[in-house]
Formats: sequence, C-alpha cells, structure tokens
Amino acid sequence: MKKQYAVIGMGRFGSSVATTLYKEGNEVLAIDKNEENINDHKDSVSYAVIGDATEEETMRDVGIRNFDTVIVAIGDDIQASILAVLLLKEMGVKHVVAKALTKNHGQVLSKIGADKVIFPEKDMGERVAHYLTAAPNVLNFIELSERFSIEEIHVPKSMMGKNLRELNLRAKHNVTVVAIKEKNQINIAPDPEENLEADDILLVIGENSDLENFANLT
Repeated sequence: MKKQYAVIGMGRFGSSVATTLYKEGNEVLAIDKNEENINDHKDSVSYAVIGDATEEETMRDVGIRNFDTVIVAIGDDIQASILAVLLLKEMGVKHVVAKALTKNHGQVLSKIGADKVIFPEKDMGERVAHYLTAAPNVLNFIELSERFSIEEIHVPKSMMGKNLRELNLRAKHNVTVVAIKEKNQINIAPDPEENLEADDILLVIGENSDLENFANLT
C-alpha cells in the first residue's frame, strides 16, 4: 500500500532512502536547508522543499503531521538532528526514524522520542565484514536478531539434482529453506519434490552458527 514519507536531510544516506522509497511507489517529501541538495534530487521524489527542519513554522507549512513516517537523516549536525526529532515528536508525528552518528547521539535520540534509531555506517560496516568473512557460497544476508539470520546461498554441488524432501535440511543441518531463486523468479514455499539446479539460490533461515556450517558445505 502506498505510504507517505518525509525525509529530512538529502545527503548520501537521506537521498538514497528517499529515492528508493519513491521508486517503490510511495509519496516522498524531501526537505533540506541546502538548495543544491534539493535541486539535485527534486526529480527523484514527489516533492522537494528547501527549509530548516528545526523550525516549527516550516514543519507546519509542509504538513509534517500527515506523513506516516518521517526520517531524520541530517548529516553531521548532531544538534540539528536532536532538535528536529524533538520538534517532530512535540508536533505529534507518529513514527520518527532518526540517523545517529555515534552511540551517545543514538541514546539521546531514543530518549527524546525517536521510534527507531539507525546507525548507517555501523550497519554497513557489519554487512561488509560479514560478506568478507562469509563462506564463498553466501551471496547476501539479513540479520533478524543476534542469533538468527536469513542468507542467500548457492546450492552446494553435493545437493544438485536432489530435492528438499530427500535432503531433509531441517533435520540434518537445522536450517529451513523459505524460498528458491530460479533464474529471474523467486519461488516462495518451494515444492519439496522439485530437484535443485546448479544456478538455484536458496534463501535459508536458521541460527547463525548453523547457517555458517551449511554455507561451508561443498
């Protein structure tokens, strides 16, 4: 369902979030004090406004309370980030997501009401580290919690030509295949009788230790 988002701060992170949300069919308002940033991205969002997100009048003028989610992606100005989040919550914005630069910054944002705090550089660093240290078969991963993840894994050679029923991965490896990527399509809840092909990619869920063992199979 189409939703309304406002993104405050159109630096690298904010612009990436805004353009991605827009491409997915959502209504997106971009706000930035820098005219150049707005001009660079005005064609990649629904609306683009030059303004200071720490000023209540500006926020009222754009109807900020009407948005489903407001993302505060202000770059290096920690004070402006904090003031913007504080103002948004005081104005009654229901869901505020805020970018944090440091652990202390994140703690402050949480205490003043940010509904979710994200650390883009930390998260990206963890993803890169995971990618560098993962088994060669692992293409991508999504961390669900400290214990569980979903990984995209190439079908091990030893499993090619066999089906999920005979492989019985849950019993033997304590992991579950939730989908299979076949060429240009994703097969959700795949047929357990269908044989796995060389180009198939398994979407596997499980505990991190079990996934690591499974990804190292040949």
